[in-house]
Amino acid sequence: MRFIADLHIHSKYSRATSKDMSPESIWKWAQLKGITVIGTGDFTHPEWLNELKEKLDPAGNGLFRLKKEFHSDDIPDSCKADVFFLLSAEISCIYSKNGKTRKIHSIIFAPDFSGAATINSALSKIGNLHSDGRPILGLDAKKLLGIVLGSSPDAMLVPAHAWTPHFSVFGAVSGFDSLDECFEELTPHIYAIETGLSSDPAMNWRLSALDRITLISNSDAHSPAKIGREANFFDTEISYNPIMDALKTKKGFHGTIEFFPEEGKYHHDGHRQCAVSLTPKETIKHGYLCPVCGKKVTVGVMHRVEKLADRKEGFKPKGAPAFHSIIPLQEIIAETIKVGVSSKAVNTVYQKLLHELGNEFSILIDTLLSDIEKAGSPLISHAISQMRKGNVNIAPGFDGEFGKIKILSAS
Repeated sequence: MRFIADLHIHSKYSRATSKDMSPESIWKWAQLKGITVIGTGDFTHPEWLNELKEKLDPAGNGLFRLKKEFHSDDIPDSCKADVFFLLSAEISCIYSKNGKTRKIHSIIFAPDFSGAATINSALSKIGNLHSDGRPILGLDAKKLLGIVLGSSPDAMLVPAHAWTPHFSVFGAVSGFDSLDECFEELTPHIYAIETGLSSDPAMNWRLSALDRITLISNSDAHSPAKIGREANFFDTEISYNPIMDALKTKKGFHGTIEFFPEEGKYHHDGHRQCAVSLTPKETIKHGYLCPVCGKKVTVGVMHRVEKLADRKEGFKPKGAPAFHSIIPLQEIIAETIKVGVSSKAVNTVYQKLLHELGNEFSILIDTLLSDIEKAGSPLISHAISQMRKGNVNIAPGFDGEFGKIKILSAS
């Protein structure tokens, strides 16, 4: 069965995360977006794990359903669908290796509460799991992988947002030049990486070392509306083990839904304090220093990919799955009616489109433009058409600043 999964989000117990990130709200927004399988996030946090146990029922397939007493009735009939939760968490490992401080974020998946408890028990002896939904541990990422593998034969670790400069396996500031350098003899147990908002599969295809790796994308959402800003297509049984098998073998993994990577906040090099955005060539020309203040620039994802790539831009491995680059529907509406994305006016139009046409992904990817025009406006229909063609203008993101994307100015 073909379905969409977003396997990396956060709960209300993570720092800088909305208090609305509850099981009930996640369940609701998964339906509005068109997501069938959603990560729980943060199962390492004791209070969140207790809430998950209270509000979720095992579905008999390694996944979980929200108990009926927690269902809400404010979901459009056109969007109502089954939603399954998959136990997930993100760990921040900060440690020294090969003479350099490493800061590596990893996503972990567990098949049941027992496996999650085993992982939590081991990690609680290393650091404080109560302080943050995404705990910071003085733990080698390789050792974290060993703990995950030892907890259950079905548990999995995936390097998170693998290219972001400060907290990732390939990050320019604190990462490695290869998976082997990070995970050593355990590297064969790394089957997938999360490409992150600032890169897409086409950028990752430039590294032959990643040919065996499944390139996944997730939202890393910290608020309900951000759920699904990136996601994955599967065509498997809706069950934990088939999903993990698809990540291991690529069979049943049918590609991703992506941010335009230029919109990600670490795509270009730059220095936010001085509002300086640089291409890799410009960074090299300036000796990796900000041309305004002389401080070191943050080297972005585009530059890092260029440095590690052994293939030219445009290469596509045989059999690589397709991907869709999208702009969230609320952002499209906001541009067409010229108001803020969080405004009441945008939400009114958004809800109308969902009621009449179905979930957000169906509108962005599949719905006939003529139907969008009837339910929304000719301008919204035109904007979605332009997005589908990739006909957009983007001022790339840099040094923690999201890129600024425009559709209508590209028409």
